This record gives sequence, structure tokens and C-alpha cells, in this order.
Amino acid sequence: MKVQFLGAAGEVTGSKHYFTLKNGKTFLLDCGMFQGRGKESAIRNRHLGFNPIELNYLFLSHAHIDHSGLIPLLVKQGFRGRIYCTRATYDLCRIMLADSAHIQQSDAEYINRKREAEGKELIKPLYTLDDVNQCWDHFHSIDYNEKIKVDDEIELEFTDAGHILGSAVVNLTITENNKPHRIAFSGDIGRYINKILKQPQTFPQADTIICESTYGDRLHESMKDVKDKLKDIIDEVCYNKRGKLIIPAFSIGKTQELVYTLNKLGVNKGPNKIKVFVDSPLAISATEIMKDHIECFGEATRKFIMSGKDPFGFDQLYYVREAEHSKMINDIDEPCIIISASGMADAGRIKHHLVNGIEDDRNAILIIGYSEPSSLSGRLLRGDENVRIYGKHFQVKAKVYSIDFFSAHADYQELLRFLSCQDPTLVQDLFLVHGNKESQIHFKSEVEKNGFYHVIIAEEKEEYHI
Repeated sequence: MKVQFLGAAGEVTGSKHYFTLKNGKTFLLDCGMFQGRGKESAIRNRHLGFNPIELNYLFLSHAHIDHSGLIPLLVKQGFRGRIYCTRATYDLCRIMLADSAHIQQSDAEYINRKREAEGKELIKPLYTLDDVNQCWDHFHSIDYNEKIKVDDEIELEFTDAGHILGSAVVNLTITENNKPHRIAFSGDIGRYINKILKQPQTFPQADTIICESTYGDRLHESMKDVKDKLKDIIDEVCYNKRGKLIIPAFSIGKTQELVYTLNKLGVNKGPNKIKVFVDSPLAISATEIMKDHIECFGEATRKFIMSGKDPFGFDQLYYVREAEHSKMINDIDEPCIIISASGMADAGRIKHHLVNGIEDDRNAILIIGYSEPSSLSGRLLRGDENVRIYGKHFQVKAKVYSIDFFSAHADYQELLRFLSCQDPTLVQDLFLVHGNKESQIHFKSEVEKNGFYHVIIAEEKEEYHI
């Protein structure tokens, strides 16, 4: 068989890995959208790199848009096979792909108003809500650790990756010429800490591993350091400066982790209670779905719930769904915390909050996860003094902070721990994906120190024989 890496190769977006078996059968690991590079990503997203009509199966690791976001386009262009995922991933895809379609349509309408005024040809959205609704008959969801025979050549098992709700390591056994070959695709790997979800699960021995490397050259801060740092930031911005703390956060995972941490920090207690706004309809829907899947929660979270407490609800916490209520937040002249999507600040309501708050030196912006360097959050982290939002330039007067603890991605020591369940002498190929070249070069060196002898940094569109 052979594999071609059509995304997330030398970069952290657009996860898409295309397999062709000796008998001509094909399957795909993830079908993710490229994000964070403006026109370049828009162009790349319109070309899947293969003929969807010829694809037999899609195995989906999790619901994040950079892993699932092109599924509606796949179906729109003729895919008629099955999509396999966990039950929680299916539930999240129902809301996330609909939200993505809304963004595609809104962006197209905004661009077309300009193009129409200039007499240019109008563009079409990548896909619509109608296209999304055509996807659901193709989905087939199964439980973690449930082994199924997809067909005579392919056996599937999902193990818990601990990244976001429903995230999974895709474990496949491919039989060709009566010889089985075991493939493990990590998807994205979560943290080995006391957080909402369970820790990453050990996975079956593999012959070929495709492993993410997002933080292949970084170590995360400790839990104690993060809580102290977050408390210090809140004290400085909200109590001392009487400003707003604006936090771009992905709707799935990071928002819930942050709310849970603020809950335990007690920002709703004492004489100086702080209002916390979660301004994201998608985050609200995702939080409701999380409450339906407590089987994915770690022991500490389950104990917290059993004590009668709500990890995602406390006094002075407000979930904002309506657009007019979102606009009202910007009119509030009092200290508060605003959590809004998207995490890289390139889309969604967070851009409105940044427009209204970025030029006020009482305010601060807190980046809590990975930021693609060309994204708005990436430029803020880089220290750009002026940024462009909605076509206008803004001076960055608000202070920019960063805490990477809330990243849902494992650091390189945690990635090594994830791989430690494997006998490296039995692993014929270990491909590194979903990371920039610097992190991959460092992680390759660390993995080789741990006995893996054939480690390959995957190149985009390159075909590899397994």
C-alpha cells in the first residue's frame, strides 16, 4: 500500500492522509480544512487532491475543523462511502460543520458585496448548510475500543486520544496478500494532566505510526504555575486597571477547560466578583454536548460533578448566544472576562471584541493555545504594534499575554509518553505530521533517542510505500 500526505505536512492545519491499497481500494485519514492563511488557504481548500468518487472510506480522528472541515465538500464532490468516528465526534460534527457552513456563506456574502461594487465575478461559498445536511447518512459512529470489520481487508478500533471530546487514535489492521499490517494514526494527542477529559489511552502495537508533532519542541507550564499566572493576569487587568480581559478560545475544548479553571479559581467569589462572558453559540452547544458525554470525563471531573457542582456553570458566568447580546458586551464599562471564538482570532465574534478593546491600554488579550504564525493571534503574539481587522488598521495598546497550558496538544515529553506503549523495534515507519518543521526536527531527534529507528518527516503530496 502507499500513503500520500495532502495536508498537515510541515504545518499545523489541513489534516488529510490518503491511502491506496494494492487492490486499488482507497481510504482517507481525516478530511481537514486549511486555516489561517487567508487567500492561500481558500484556494487550497477547494482542491482535495484526489477524486472523492473513488474514495471508499474516511476514518475521522476528531471534530476540529482542521481535521473534519472539508467533509461537506468531499460529499458535495461525489463521495459515496462511509465515514467512521466515535459517537461524541459525530455529535460535535453536527454542530461544527453547520457552523463552518455558516461562516463560508457569511464570508462569501461579505466578499461579494465588494466584488459586486467593483463589477467582478461573484464567488460561491465552499459549501452550504444544505451540503452539510447531505453528510449525515455517510457517518457511522462506534464506541472506543470497539473492534469492527470494515470489510474483508480492513479492521478498525478507536482508542481515546484525550485531545477533545470524542478524539481518537485510529487503529487499523490492513490485510494484503493474507498478511496483516497494523497502522496507528494519532490524530491530535491530549495532555497527561488532571483536566476535564481522560488522559490519552495506550494503543495497540503498530507496524506504521502517523503521529502529530505540534509541540514537538516545547514543554508546557505546570498546573500550579498556570493558575498563579492566570490569577495574576486577572488581578492586574480586571482589579488594578479595571479593564477587560479578552481571550480568543476555540469553542471545543479550550473554552470548557478555561471555564472549569476559572470556576475552581473562584472568580465569582468575594466582594469583587468578575463577570465572565462566553460569547460563542458554538461553544454553548458544545458545552451542552459535553454534558451528554460524561463517560469521556476524567476521574477528578466526575468527582466534581458528583459533589453537586457544575464544572461549566457558576455565578456571574453568562453564556451569550444572540448577536445583539454579544454587541452589548462591548458597551459594558466595567471589568470583565470575555471568552470568544475563534482561537486564532481569524473569524467569529472575537474579532468584534478585539476591534472594540485592542486600542484601550486598560485591557489585555490572553492567547491560550497554538497560533498559526500568520493568524491574527499569531501576529499579536509576535508583538505586532498594528494589526488589520475587517480591513482596518488598529494600534495594539492592550497588553498581550500568553499561557500555553490550555493547549489541548501534548508537549514533546507527553508525546514520547504516548509512544512509550509501543515496542519501537516492531515499528517499521513512524511518520511525523501536524507540526512545523522546527518542532518536527526536534521531535524526530527525541523519538530516535527512544529507539524508533525509521522516523520520517512527512512531505506534502509525497507518496510513501508501506
